[in-house]
This record gives sequence, C-alpha cells and structure tokens, in this order.
Amino acid sequence: MQYITNPLFGVFLSLIVFLTGQWLFKKSKGFFLFQPLFVAMVLGIAILIILAKCFDVSTATVYAKAYKPGGDIIFWFITPATIAFAVPLYKRNDVVKKNWLVILLGLVFGTLISMALITLVAKAVGLNTVGIKSMLSQSATTAVAMPITKAIGGNASVTAMACILNAVVIYALGKQLVKWFNLNSDPLGTGLGLGSAGHTIGSAFALEMGSVQGATAAVAVVATALVDNLLVPVFAHLIGL
Repeated sequence: MQYITNPLFGVFLSLIVFLTGQWLFKKSKGFFLFQPLFVAMVLGIAILIILAKCFDVSTATVYAKAYKPGGDIIFWFITPATIAFAVPLYKRNDVVKKNWLVILLGLVFGTLISMALITLVAKAVGLNTVGIKSMLSQSATTAVAMPITKAIGGNASVTAMACILNAVVIYALGKQLVKWFNLNSDPLGTGLGLGSAGHTIGSAFALEMGSVQGATAAVAVVATALVDNLLVPVFAHLIGL
C-alpha cells in the first residue's frame, strides 16, 4: 500500500485514465459513451476497486490514502480552467451588456425550477436527505458544485458524478436537441442552455456553434455558479433539508 501513497500516483492515474478516454473517443469516432471525462471516471473507480481488493482494504481507504493527495492537485486546476471561459465572454461582452437582465432572470428562474424538479424526482425514487442535497447543485460546474454540496451536508462525490453525467448527456444529445427544438434560432438561449446544463463541455460545444453561443455559454457557467452559491443553501433550508 505504501508504494501508491505518493501524490504522483493520483496525478498519473488521472492522466492515464483520461488519455485512455481520449483514445477510445477518437477510435470510436466520437461515440458519446466514450466521452473522455466519463471514461476517466468509470475507469478510475474500477482501478481503485481492484487495488482495494489487492491490498485487502476498503475502496474508501485506497481513495483517501492513495488517490486523493494527487487528485487534489488535479482538482486545483479546475478553478482557473473555469475562469478561462472569461476569454470568449470578453470577446463578445457586447451581447452580455445588451441582454444582462434576460440572462440573469433566465438563470435564476431556471435554477429554481431545476432544484424543484430535482427534489420531486429524488423523493419519487426514494433518495434520502443526503442524496437530495447531493443533487441540488448539479447545475453548477463541478469545481463550484462540490463545495456547495459539502456546505449543506451532501455527498460531494455524488455531486461530481451528477455534473459529469450532465455533461455527457448534453454532449450526446446536444446536436439533436438543438435540431429538434430549433434552438439555434435564438443564439442567446442556445448558449445559456448548453452552458448551464453541460458546463464546460456544453460551453465548448456552444463555442463550435458560434461566438454568441460561446460567449453566453461562458456567462452561464460563471453566473450559474454564483446563482447556485446563493440559492441552493436557501432552497435546502426552505424545504427542510
């Protein structure tokens, strides 16, 4: 066990599983289930489970002592990576200045509706209080959602998984949703929807569609993080969680 407790183990494991995901994604010609983040998550968990069996300890122990020290180093880069979305935002700040009220109201009401629906569905499928708390902040990007979940007493690991799955689903269905509902007729709404639902992956997809979509998606990532920080704790308190 002592051989894998060096922080470099967590760093290299993260890189290896992500690069494996990229290779599979390229070889499969963009098959959505091989989206690199999703593959990295599943493959990483599988490796930790195998190591736990080999060393005859719990998976939580392997995660805490072997992976987490290096994983935290990787996690540190998520925040500056998120801030990098200010670049497309800066390039099209004219769109934000013109539509700031619509953007703000859309994200606030969208977040409230999202939390209400999440709570109803979570209760319908029998999730306990911790489970519901863990799902409330998934509209924010992972780097922001996890601390919010911890603050209200949820499980941050569940939140991280939910955020990644959101991104995978948006990547898989984004083009079809835009086509089915003719969403690209409103570039502002398209960008906000992709950014708030798909986070960084949704924003990258929005940027491919156009500069307005990319800029508003970047706004959605940052603004949704702020909105969730303010509304999630209040919403959780109001519904008695």
